[in-house]
Amino acid sequence: MTKTNISGYTYGTAQVSRSSLEMKDLENLKKAVIFGAEDEKYLRMAGDVLADQIEDVLDLWYGFVGSHPHLVYYFTDGKGNANSDYLVAVRKRFGQWILDTCNRPYDQAWLDYAHEIGLRHHRTKKNKTDGINSVPNIDYRYMVAFIYPITATIKPFLAKKGHSPEDVEKMHQSWFKSVVMQVALWSAPYVKDGDF
Repeated sequence: MTKTNISGYTYGTAQVSRSSLEMKDLENLKKAVIFGAEDEKYLRMAGDVLADQIEDVLDLWYGFVGSHPHLVYYFTDGKGNANSDYLVAVRKRFGQWILDTCNRPYDQAWLDYAHEIGLRHHRTKKNKTDGINSVPNIDYRYMVAFIYPITATIKPFLAKKGHSPEDVEKMHQSWFKSVVMQVALWSAPYVKDGDF
């Protein structure tokens, strides 16, 4: 499921630059996190389970970010003034990211958009998508640290549709693997040339 009226959502368009990685690199990354066909199956199942819960998930995640000034900081002008338009725009794309994580094929377009997301967190493109005045860079340490809350908090949502505990666990593990892969890909702009 893809919403086409999301400002700044450019998945699969010419506006997205090509990742420096090739499909063979993505396949090796999948192997590194033990991600296979079964994970794709369980992510599709997760997508069905989460489709009508996206706003609830985002409420939880935004509540978490909002309760930590050091995280809200990345949506401010650097002087403590949060930009509500920026928060709303990112929220819409964040919701679509949940759906993309579950439903998109992990192909070149997916790899390219993961690269784009990394650029949008880094000073290379942060703030440019929405044309806003905010702090210029998200510190890398929080991207990695955010793997845990984004993974731990999704499990209760996966358990809300009556699936067996085994299926819920498999959906959760597949989600976890995907998030780790994506954060690894988002890291590219932060790593010096030749080391990524």
